[in-house]
Amino acid sequence: MAEKIEPEIRRAVEENESRRQQAESDRKEKESNEPDEEEAVREASHLSAKLVYQVVRREGDEELRRPQTSLFWSGIAAGVCISFSVIGEALFKTYLPDVKWLPLLESLGYTFGFLIVIVGRMQLFTENTLTTVLPLFARPSLYNLWCVGRLWGIVLGANVIGCFIAAGFIAYMPTFEPDILASITEISKHATEHGAWIGFAKAVPAGLLIAALVWMLAAGEQENFFIIILMTWLIAAGGFTHIIAGSVEMAFLLLTGELGLMAAIFGFFIPVFLGNVFGGTVVFGLITWGQVREEVHDSTDQHGATTQSD
Repeated sequence: MAEKIEPEIRRAVEENESRRQQAESDRKEKESNEPDEEEAVREASHLSAKLVYQVVRREGDEELRRPQTSLFWSGIAAGVCISFSVIGEALFKTYLPDVKWLPLLESLGYTFGFLIVIVGRMQLFTENTLTTVLPLFARPSLYNLWCVGRLWGIVLGANVIGCFIAAGFIAYMPTFEPDILASITEISKHATEHGAWIGFAKAVPAGLLIAALVWMLAAGEQENFFIIILMTWLIAAGGFTHIIAGSVEMAFLLLTGELGLMAAIFGFFIPVFLGNVFGGTVVFGLITWGQVREEVHDSTDQHGATTQSD
């Protein structure tokens, strides 16, 4: 009897051990797959508004810590390269037939300069109307306000210098055919012919759209190329005014004698500057800060409480 029972016991033990080993193998396989699953979920998920804010704020902190010479030369490069927005528009205007829908296609040329500047990570003033003010909203102080003002002054000044360099090249070098120069003149007059109030009003949406573009790029969208094209095309198609791209047009008219200095400063530059800042900082920046303010403060308070308990 014992001889019959022993093989059955041995078989039961072996089956038990086999099941245990299989369960252990399944557990290890599951653990090894969990990080991949978590990574896939993380990649598939969109960043929350709070995380996007943190990305933009950190970029702003980095910009505020950059050396002045780096900001200056990067700003000049952006001012020069943004001229390809005006050149791109002029090329479309010159070589396409004069039809009703031409402004929509012509506006596609406006995206060229912005693509070069944004993808090339150059310093464009209107991007800083959001990135550098979010750290100021989070930590308001006279010192941070001074840091933002210093960066704005350096970048805006450098951008304008770059715009004048590009405008001088367009106006005085035998690079472009007369019909293209005529198109640049017409486009430039159209951008700068409005009075101060209309110039301000048209600049507000442009400032908001650039700030929204910065926010969308910080969200980590994969279609960055198309987002830049879409948002900057909308600025041109809507007839909105951008202080840096518009400065190329203003400088070109000044250098060719088509625009007076007072009209350029008080009729175009200052109103458009204020409109871009209002749209990018006051409208979009404050709305953005408002939607994450409580979450940011709560996380800061929790971090502070954890630090104190430690």
